[in-house]
Amino acid sequence: MAKETDMHRVGIIPFDIRDDLIAVLFVTSQTRGRWILPKGKRKKAETQTETCFREGLEEAGVKGEVLKDFPMTQVITKQTDAGKVEIPVTYYPFLVTEQLDEWPEKALRQRHWALLEDAPRVAYREDYLPVLEQFKALSQWIRETAKEHKRQQQEELMPAQ
Repeated sequence: MAKETDMHRVGIIPFDIRDDLIAVLFVTSQTRGRWILPKGKRKKAETQTETCFREGLEEAGVKGEVLKDFPMTQVITKQTDAGKVEIPVTYYPFLVTEQLDEWPEKALRQRHWALLEDAPRVAYREDYLPVLEQFKALSQWIRETAKEHKRQQQEELMPAQ
């Protein structure tokens, strides 16, 4: 298996919380139709956070908040013309605040929400199990941070008394 140089990717783990349940959003890969997490190359002059926003919108049709305090890097395999290559991807938890009906890659991908405890049965195991395990291990702090974001968002929507 080859290792590509200069191929670091940035990805997101799109999620939402309801009460104490966490659900993760998967998309299908373009080539083999496997359930994956959105990711892509960082564009020149783009921050990792900006890449997260762009990839979430392009691949999954979601907008949200990047939880920058919890980056998780995982080596994944990618099928290319040269065969399988290994690529490091840094994933960030991404609290979904809006899911669009139309998005740039809608014709190329499907979406699927899964509860965190069911996510290992959905995701392509070899690449995504380790990052999902990290996410699960951090879920207490991710949940607290997400609830705080949601609280702040609600306060911003409330009219001044």
